Amino acid sequence: MSPGAATNGHATRVQTAELLRFATAGSVDDGKSTLIGRLLFDSKQILIDQLEHVIETSERRGDGYVNFALLTDGLRAEREQGITIDVAYRYFQTPRRKFIIADTPGHEQYTRNMVTGASTADLSVVLIDARKGVIEQTRRHLYIASLLRIPHLVVCINKMDLVGYDEEVFDRLVYEVTDWAARLDVIDITFIPISALHGDNVVDRSTTMPWYGGPTLLYHLEHVCIAPDRNLADVRFPVQWVIRPMTAEHHDYRGYAGQVAGGVLRPGDEVVVLPGGQRTRIAGIDTYDGEVEAAFPTMSVTLRLEDDIDVSRGDMICLPEDPPVPAREIEATVCWMGDRPATPGARYAIKHTTRTARAVIDELEHRIDVNTLGHGPTSELALNQIGRVRLRVSSPLLVDPYSRNRTTGSFILIDEATNETVGAGMVVGVAQS
Repeated sequence: MSPGAATNGHATRVQTAELLRFATAGSVDDGKSTLIGRLLFDSKQILIDQLEHVIETSERRGDGYVNFALLTDGLRAEREQGITIDVAYRYFQTPRRKFIIADTPGHEQYTRNMVTGASTADLSVVLIDARKGVIEQTRRHLYIASLLRIPHLVVCINKMDLVGYDEEVFDRLVYEVTDWAARLDVIDITFIPISALHGDNVVDRSTTMPWYGGPTLLYHLEHVCIAPDRNLADVRFPVQWVIRPMTAEHHDYRGYAGQVAGGVLRPGDEVVVLPGGQRTRIAGIDTYDGEVEAAFPTMSVTLRLEDDIDVSRGDMICLPEDPPVPAREIEATVCWMGDRPATPGARYAIKHTTRTARAVIDELEHRIDVNTLGHGPTSELALNQIGRVRLRVSSPLLVDPYSRNRTTGSFILIDEATNETVGAGMVVGVAQS
């Protein structure tokens, strides 16, 4: 085993089985936490002591039923209020696939948490209360899922038990969502009628809705095809760490560790290291399990290069014929997460892949109304608002449009005084350096 492999063991092990990251979204009380709890329980992912604790807590609260939402609402404030505040992550697996679930908040004031939880998702599950229908938060979350370019959407019409499992209610809501989604950049959307409380169409097929012939939620999660969603055309490898063990066994070892952000890397490929521009070839690719013949998104690997050249954290390894654009001026859509509004002239640290620079807001072009999708002039972006921003950075960043690569097309803005993340950005266009 190579010394570089040991550094990245956990991430590489995850790649041995296909991993699906999905996020839940929807308004308050639409049943997101209950759905995840039911999904975990019916798929036999709950330990006996966890179930006993949930049953005991449900009885003490006087819920009158086993409240599976308690499996994910971990914060005391969440349990007291019956809502999700923070992003709760859960892990489970079936014989077909591994899953990471991000249970995101439904309340408007926690939109920034929803953006955080959904930013790396392959799929988003958006819940709608069958009684309330499509509301403002439904449109907000559908728009954010589209903005983040989450490749697959599943719209679960929940609480069908409270509308008598009426097919007409389901059909009406499918039409409303389809009509709204037609205005968005949505590639794949699936509708499933469910009752998270009773488990209808979550893991097991419902006997109360014989009119529905589609898959259950778990079946869809297990079988949705995510491999084509990765950008396999543009090679992008941001260097995260330079590995020099300097031990007797590996005295001459030099490797460059990171996560593949795009394309396919193979030994023998000619590559260029940016921003320096040095050219060389890949001598080998190491992982925890040993050397591999190819690396692709989102594998964490260590590259060995044929030539001893200067490579540092923040550099980008790519193919010479298809480099990213070095940009000093960036136009981006930004979801604002800071308590202090964003204004022209404000300065922040900007983190893009493994590279950090400083940025100033040159211009706020417009703010986006998530209800109408209209654009309006604005002098600031307040907490949870979304708008188009023009940034100027202190040193060139190697970016791609977000529509082409979600990793190299995204960044965060950091308040250097508090070290808090205040903005999440998606690159729309650049002015070349």
